[in-house]
Amino acid sequence: MQKTILFVLVAVLGLMAGFLAHKFMQPTSTETTEKTADSMPTTAPAFVLKDLEDMQRSSSEWDGKVVMINFWASWCPPCRREIPAFIRLQETYAEQGFVIVGIALDNKQNIVDFSDPLAINYPILLAEEEGIALAQAYGNHLGVLPYTVIIDRAGKIIYVHRSELTYEVAEKVIKPLL
Repeated sequence: MQKTILFVLVAVLGLMAGFLAHKFMQPTSTETTEKTADSMPTTAPAFVLKDLEDMQRSSSEWDGKVVMINFWASWCPPCRREIPAFIRLQETYAEQGFVIVGIALDNKQNIVDFSDPLAINYPILLAEEEGIALAQAYGNHLGVLPYTVIIDRAGKIIYVHRSELTYEVAEKVIKPLL
């Protein structure tokens, strides 16, 4: 119980910090995609997490594809709003070697209750507390949710987005990579 309360507290504080950073820093589109050695790795970090069916899934499963990793939680309104666009993106570009991987920073039951009615067509992986460290490894040092990273076929991080991502913006980034 204490572990769950601590996780929720850390997640809420991270969300508040991300909101304040977004509100007061207002990055331009070029700042959103900028990578520096101090803030973000150039190669996508490897990971292994369980999916909703309790099967271990490895990031290496998607080697050679254009991958969009989305860190999210069911209690995050902007996260919830962007999912229908992601379902559409997955449906439109999957056959061209594109895959979205949702990494949920939430407990399994909340994710199942939220995702089942939506018929999400891409892998959802459960990260709970360890997802915070994984998001940081992908450059999310402020704990912002949603946080999305797009990785090219060579495994290089080429784009990050801190906040709700639209279909149009994501499509503009991924189409040249396909």
